[in-house]
Amino acid sequence: MYETILMPLDLNETSSWEKSLPAAGDLPAAGGMCRISGGTLHVMTVLSVSGMNLVGQYFPEGAEDAAKAAALEEMRKLTSEIVPKKVALDHSVAEGAVHEQILATAERIVADPIVMAAQRAGLADFLLGDNAYRVVCRYPHSVMVVRP
Repeated sequence: MYETILMPLDLNETSSWEKSLPAAGDLPAAGGMCRISGGTLHVMTVLSVSGMNLVGQYFPEGAEDAAKAAALEEMRKLTSEIVPKKVALDHSVAEGAVHEQILATAERIVADPIVMAAQRAGLADFLLGDNAYRVVCRYPHSVMVVRP
């Protein structure tokens, strides 16, 4: 039984959640099993770290906190519309490299599985998005990749 499912999503890219979020929230292979076992669906997004680069100094004080709060609110709104109310939800916003933050969160919450969407293929990867590929290669538990 799945007790902890991690669902990373990109709030700016509809394809990162329009198929994978319903899959994580209600399909028997994902959220349904989590719901039956009393598990939790952890939904997360990753913001780029603006304070660590040259551009970050031009943002007003508190801009990062405001961006985190806005992302958290948008995730809550999105999940309330798509994920059945019977599914226990947890939301988080991380900052940094996307695949590294997904892996760190998955290890912290002991996620099994991670359910994520593949991005459009590019030169570096022909089947999965770059972040999905890195997560699949490095995470020692199940990763369910939903094609957009």
